Amino acid sequence: MNIDWPAVAKFSAPRRLGLFIAFLLALWLPIAAPLYLVFKSDANLASIVTMLLLFGVFLLLLRFWSRRVYGTQQPFAFYGLEGTRQNGLEILKGLSIGLLFTLALFITESLFGWVKLQASDQFLLKIVLEGSLTGLGVGFAEELFFRGWLLTELERDYTHQKALILNGFLFAVLHFLKPWGEIIRTFPQFPALFLLGTALVLAKRAHQQRLGICIGIHGGLVWSYYIFNIGHLIDYTEQVPNWVTGIDQNPLAGIMGIIFLSLLGIWMGKTKTVS
Repeated sequence: MNIDWPAVAKFSAPRRLGLFIAFLLALWLPIAAPLYLVFKSDANLASIVTMLLLFGVFLLLLRFWSRRVYGTQQPFAFYGLEGTRQNGLEILKGLSIGLLFTLALFITESLFGWVKLQASDQFLLKIVLEGSLTGLGVGFAEELFFRGWLLTELERDYTHQKALILNGFLFAVLHFLKPWGEIIRTFPQFPALFLLGTALVLAKRAHQQRLGICIGIHGGLVWSYYIFNIGHLIDYTEQVPNWVTGIDQNPLAGIMGIIFLSLLGIWMGKTKTVS
């Protein structure tokens, strides 16, 4: 199949997005389907293997796409993933923000008596290390996709404001592909995810379109939640409904999480551009 790749850059955003996703699935599914059958006895392992494969295919396609469609010789830097000291420092800055954000949320809830902070009954260092790997892995993968590739494509066609809203909306929607009953039950997660998505867009724009700050904040949130949840560092007193403190004990899936994410978005929106 002969494709005039430079001409693809002139397609509308929906056509470009659709073409990229179609190629991604066409490359991934023929390999992922047999692998899923091999590991089907362990659903968790099957999911991990197939998702790692999906991200690997995404990286290869992203490299090809940026070079052939847009003619860039630095494909990952094109999407904000610069291999610079500044970007590395911003990852650390973002991790600090994510960790302190979650800590402040739980301290606030403990002051209201909605949760109790407690000592862990497990080997906490192991959990901290596991959480760091999980957080950085999730942050790197999702931010390269959503605030890297997707945001760049949206900003080519739409105003900054429209691209901001679309990016946050698509970020929430793609995390919300679940049965209808679960959608209704966990609905507070949707506005929280939308707010997080928009806050991360604002963070990237405030840092010269570098992706490090987004990877750090996202990774820090996942990391800190992992530590508190797996380490059993909090105990919910059930003095308020779980839609206040978080559905399924997910701190970002409740009213308090929404309030804190709104504050994060305001903070990122008022941050002066960092050179």
